[in-house]
Amino acid sequence: MKETASGILKKYWGYDSFRPMQESIVNEALAGKDVLGILPTGGGKSICFQVPTMMKEGIAIVVTPLIALMKDQVQNLRNRGIRALAVHTGMSRNEVDLALNNACYGDFKFLYLSPERLRTKLFRSYIQYMNVSYIVVDEAHCISQWGYDFRSDYLQIAKIREYTDAPIIALTATATPKVAEDIMQHLRFDKPNMLKHSFERPNLSYIVRRTDAKIDELLNICRSVPGSGIIYARNRKLCEEISAILQSHNISASFYHAGLSSVLRSQRQEKWKSGEIRIMVCTNAFGMGIDKPDVRLVLHLDLPDSPEAYFQEAGRAGRDGLKAYAVLLWNSHDLTRLDTIQRVSYPDLEWLEKVYHLVHIFLGIPYEAGEMTTHKFDIREFCRKYKIMANELNYALKYMEQIGHWTMSLEQELPTRVKILLQRNQLYNHPFEDALMPKILELLMRNYVGIFSHIVSIDEDYLCDSLSISQAELRQALYRLSLLHIIKYIPADSADVIHILHERLLPKNLDLQPDLYEFLKTAQKNRADKMKEYVQLSDSCRTAYLLAYFGQEDLAPCGTCDVCRDKNKAQKEKILLQLKDYILNDKKGNYSMSDLQEFLMKNAPGLPTKPILSALRKLIDRGQLPAYHL
Repeated sequence: MKETASGILKKYWGYDSFRPMQESIVNEALAGKDVLGILPTGGGKSICFQVPTMMKEGIAIVVTPLIALMKDQVQNLRNRGIRALAVHTGMSRNEVDLALNNACYGDFKFLYLSPERLRTKLFRSYIQYMNVSYIVVDEAHCISQWGYDFRSDYLQIAKIREYTDAPIIALTATATPKVAEDIMQHLRFDKPNMLKHSFERPNLSYIVRRTDAKIDELLNICRSVPGSGIIYARNRKLCEEISAILQSHNISASFYHAGLSSVLRSQRQEKWKSGEIRIMVCTNAFGMGIDKPDVRLVLHLDLPDSPEAYFQEAGRAGRDGLKAYAVLLWNSHDLTRLDTIQRVSYPDLEWLEKVYHLVHIFLGIPYEAGEMTTHKFDIREFCRKYKIMANELNYALKYMEQIGHWTMSLEQELPTRVKILLQRNQLYNHPFEDALMPKILELLMRNYVGIFSHIVSIDEDYLCDSLSISQAELRQALYRLSLLHIIKYIPADSADVIHILHERLLPKNLDLQPDLYEFLKTAQKNRADKMKEYVQLSDSCRTAYLLAYFGQEDLAPCGTCDVCRDKNKAQKEKILLQLKDYILNDKKGNYSMSDLQEFLMKNAPGLPTKPILSALRKLIDRGQLPAYHL
């Protein structure tokens, strides 16, 4: 008997039931329909495509721009006994070729791809032989120029439909109505089909405070809100400084940013998830893919540049459904900073063209060369050499990435790479220094096709487990083999990496897409203006404002954001004064509880009565009002 979706969910993920909207998306996919699922951060988007894929023959192609998250998901699937592959920038052609071959002819269920891989001839040559069950588009808002993270490579996704009739499952956590419409149009949906879970989080209170003493405010909040927290800061240096300040005030804290080694990042992440570290001070590099349900506080020390970014980061608080706070501290300098970012993030097109060519010159790439190559990219050295400010360069690199010239990976882990230099028959007769060397070579030959003709990335953990040796012993043996000129050995490393997606264009052929440039520039300004508007709200519910931005209109005030609380407080004080006058003058001190309830129903409809009656009880206890009779 064929397994049900609930049975698959229980068998592989251990859950007894789906979260809201997951099952509806799964059912639409199983019915063969294109579907766009919009779920809030932490809503469990991966389940929406992983469950139907496990119920259908073939392999799902999963397009996602987040390489670190891609690797995590592949590893998580493998840990559950599900065969999955990943193809992303930074892999050699031989590694990509082997992975795509396995996707066609191996018994694999998932092929994760970074979007730039879709344009390659190699991928196009393989996909026609794949039995594709679903085309999954993660972070689907990246396909829309109206979105806050547009990537031109996402526009290539629809071309997959020329090779397969597999339905599309598109998923995102941050889509305005216009972006949602754009997603379905660009992905060539047969007909619009959007399933959207409400973004309302009654347990999450949005608090905004204007202050010129952010550190004092931060310390007070950390002391008054118990439990685990995340503090977002704008740069690495500030993360380290804030962490040190918290520690100096006996608040358990650490910092996290892309400048740390992967080992240190992983250690700190695990300590924070386990509760050993209470507060993590971080850049926006932290949080993606982390599902810690009991975060009580997410605090932003700086103004995010879009409601989408803020909503996603703030939404990491209170996923367990218990009370949590999303706090944003701001002052006039933050507004000025947003204006500055707007000005420098879209420099003159002539300057962008200059940066384009300087990057290729820096990497030693001549005209009409460099397609699909990967290079370490020392941003500091580049800025020093060409006298360019780092933040200005980052914006130029980002725009070039958006329009598809290259992709950047900051602090990417580069695996150990090896090529065997001797012929196979020479190895069998070679007098090795110790018995470990031939064992390593035998494993390499058995597991890595093409290792005699190409430099290939190797899995150190697999080799160590197979040989029952430590990583240090393996690396020492590989180093000694390289000294003997038996192998070429490139040790594992971590570096900023740039992936050049096409050959260097001649100046006459370089199209910087000025119309798109102006469109994106205007769209960014509009998002920044919405963020400024949000923090300066004084009479509108913050929750309702954010949800209206994402298309959820006509919501009642949440009652828990700072604006609602201030309003409720003022209303409570006003009605309490009226109630005192009613008791002393109208009722002459002779009144009952039913009189009070009747008065409140008439004069304060919709206002919570419990805090008013509680305040009244205190006045009675102090002798400021006569007691009511039963």
